[in-house]
Amino acid sequence: MSTIVIYKTKYGSTKQYAEWISEDLGCDAVDAKNVKVDDLLGYDTIIYGGGLYAEVINGVSLITRNIDKLRDKKIIVYTTGITPSDVREYYDGEVIDKNFKKGVPENIKIFNFLGKMIQKELTPVHYAAIVSLKKIMSAKKNPSDMVKLLLELCDADGDFSDRKYIKELVEYAKEN
Repeated sequence: MSTIVIYKTKYGSTKQYAEWISEDLGCDAVDAKNVKVDDLLGYDTIIYGGGLYAEVINGVSLITRNIDKLRDKKIIVYTTGITPSDVREYYDGEVIDKNFKKGVPENIKIFNFLGKMIQKELTPVHYAAIVSLKKIMSAKKNPSDMVKLLLELCDADGDFSDRKYIKELVEYAKEN
């Protein structure tokens, strides 16, 4: 079975996961900017990784816009971000809704990994977005648990990536 790992990274954790996954599977990891949909047609399994920015998976449109061409492929999508992966209402709700308008096709399985947010490495746009989000969330009266978590995550600073998170994805990729 032929497999490829494609990634689109902004701060590096998505690429790091792609490299770990490709090492464990013995396949190539390729930056999405160097891939066209026709390049994927020769693979049985396509693994796509992208960071989450306002619930949008960076570059996943390579997959979603071409789902008809890729319908006979086993597709795995992984996200990286700082929201804990056990916050399922976020991942199974908002992230899915923004990225898969018609729902997740049967041939796609999604995994969510912790990434990194190093405050001093943020672009001015991302830093301003976090400051704005924090201001908006702080003004809410009787904040929900999700709002409280978002506020806490605005102050996150560190690399939370860990190779141990890919185990389930790698096992799934190896299944026929």
